[in-house]
Amino acid sequence: MSVIDLSALKGGLKELPPLSLYIHFPWCVKKCPYCDFNSHEFKPQAGSIAIHDAANVGRNGVGQGFDEMAYVDTLLRDFELSLPAIWGRPITTIFMGGGTPSLFSPQAMDALLAGLRARARIHPDAEITMEANPGTFELERFAGYREAGINRLSIGIQSFDPGHLKALGRIHDGDEARRAVEIALTHFDNVNLDLMYALPQQTLEQALADIDTAIAYGVSHISAYHLTIEPNTLFAVQLPANLPDDDLSADMQEAIEARLEAAGYVHYETSAFGKPGRFARHNVNYWQFGDYVGIGAGAHGKISAHDGIVREMRYKQPAAYIQAVADGQPVQTRHKVGRKDLPFEFMMNLLRLTGGFESRLFTERTGLPVSCIQSQLQQALAEGLIEQDLTHIRPTLKGQRFLNELLTLFLHEEGEV
Repeated sequence: MSVIDLSALKGGLKELPPLSLYIHFPWCVKKCPYCDFNSHEFKPQAGSIAIHDAANVGRNGVGQGFDEMAYVDTLLRDFELSLPAIWGRPITTIFMGGGTPSLFSPQAMDALLAGLRARARIHPDAEITMEANPGTFELERFAGYREAGINRLSIGIQSFDPGHLKALGRIHDGDEARRAVEIALTHFDNVNLDLMYALPQQTLEQALADIDTAIAYGVSHISAYHLTIEPNTLFAVQLPANLPDDDLSADMQEAIEARLEAAGYVHYETSAFGKPGRFARHNVNYWQFGDYVGIGAGAHGKISAHDGIVREMRYKQPAAYIQAVADGQPVQTRHKVGRKDLPFEFMMNLLRLTGGFESRLFTERTGLPVSCIQSQLQQALAEGLIEQDLTHIRPTLKGQRFLNELLTLFLHEEGEV
């Protein structure tokens, strides 16, 4: 780690990057033992409601549920409070994540999207994604989501193997996973499947079987994630037995990448594989250091202005968030990104892209010249972690495999201005 020279640099952005909107839905039927996202179980009485009636739990006074339309109203009020910072800027993508957004009814999603359109400029060709989990699927509901304006689904399959699903604490089995994909493809031509590998007791053949099943459906996008044991999760407290070792995990990763490439999927980001023209536009905006408003419990946002970049986070607990919005103060923390942190934050996103980025984008998105990180780039080149020509910077295969080591080069030292 070497000093990044920012002396005598004023910085500042000449043009603002594209703007996205992230919306967080914090409720789940069950908290998965590997999940470190801001999600909260609702607890209806046994047999009192079906999963697809989950949003009515709060109204019926059963357990610890939620009122979906009240939450929609809260989201719209939160968005209104965000408007001064983004006034006049079009929103190019919307992503509804969680939690499990598909616990909300099509009527709630329709009201939400209509409310957003009434308050801001939504690009007519905006990619609008909703996350959904098998076990919350019904044919009529997903027809309603499509009619509401959602045009992309991201389904949390994780595995098609019932044994591995059980080990991951998922509420669905293999048959429900397949049925979910089939229903999704009935109404959507842009579908992502989330899959995990390096699961407890998983073999290389089993990992590839999941990938082959996903490929056979012809979905436009597949995300393949290595199971990671995150702090503050049940798996961190009770480590699952018989996890694949590093060598087997690496073999899985390489075999999965090769299998997807052979099937026509482009490996464009660390864990993302899309058919040509079907990359996740919302996520690409993140990875290209674009801007995004984040509304909903625990949502994060990044907003650029000509004098700098601000990051903010909403209150995480749903009740605290709802009250904060009612009080007109939904943001729990807000800070301006210091110039010394900009190179690392930029690289932390852009170097996830296997094709790298045009060098000019560094200046466009940070307001700093590439020359201020020249020594770091030279070190990365010397270590074989990146390739650089007159217009582009891209991670090598070694840089992709050792991304954390590569990113460390761009961390600022304590005491640096």
